[in-house]
Amino acid sequence: MNNLIPRVAILLAAYNGIKWIEEQVDTISQQKEVEIDLYISIDISNDGTHKRCKDLTSKNISINILPYGHHFGGAAKNFFRLIRDVDFSDYDYISLADQDDIWLPEKLSRAVKLITDKKLDGYSSDVIAFWADGRERLVKKSYPQKQFDHYFESAGPGCTYVFKRESLQKFKDFLIENWNEVNKVELHDWVIYSYFREKSMSWYIDKVALMRYRQHENNQVGVNNGVQAYWSRLQKINNKWYAHEVQKIVNLTKSHAQDSIVLNKLFLIKNFYHLRRRPRDMIVLLVMIVLGLF
Repeated sequence: MNNLIPRVAILLAAYNGIKWIEEQVDTISQQKEVEIDLYISIDISNDGTHKRCKDLTSKNISINILPYGHHFGGAAKNFFRLIRDVDFSDYDYISLADQDDIWLPEKLSRAVKLITDKKLDGYSSDVIAFWADGRERLVKKSYPQKQFDHYFESAGPGCTYVFKRESLQKFKDFLIENWNEVNKVELHDWVIYSYFREKSMSWYIDKVALMRYRQHENNQVGVNNGVQAYWSRLQKINNKWYAHEVQKIVNLTKSHAQDSIVLNKLFLIKNFYHLRRRPRDMIVLLVMIVLGLF
């Protein structure tokens, strides 16, 4: 693009977010050193989210609300709709956003600078989780990337993702071509990261957290915090949810000739160090594989 100031399209998926979405849009509007347009896709809601978003169009940024009336049933399908339906051609970068977070003013400008300086295709970062009772916690995702980590986890919360336009366009083409299969994946951030890594596109996970990641009872995916959260994840493991999602990711993004090799039990045990970024997660996954829980 020829503009001196980078142009960023922000894709925001919303659902029953009336409590938080205005504050999120306010922090988006305060981003420094970038020009932004905000695109909002709203899953059918019963709390007035659609009307509130229409009211927000008077803000000092360009807000575009995609046609309302679709039931997506989850954030992933909503984001896939945004990626498919928004025209990226007038932008330098694309960013994803949730409805309930708080962005610090340098969030996008730092991402853009790193993408430029490091010649990146995709960017994500650590976040600061916060709760209504005042608790805060750094959520570290910036452990060193591993050879196969993209099959077993995302690059962090999708709401931190920023892409070079040309790079996300490649994923968009892939998404449209494989629409039905991609929409069977429950976590958009995971399949996007896996696609980028599998196509040898460069990705950087930033240790600087410039986003406050709100935690509440309506989070589709939140911080693994507390006994109830751990129990919920253990149930998903026991029900083979995690193994099934890994299988979907591998089937979609990896060369078909090598699908069976990646998910072979002996291969996984020998290569457990390359499956997850955080050391503790490597050990947990190894135990799951050995005990037949994966």
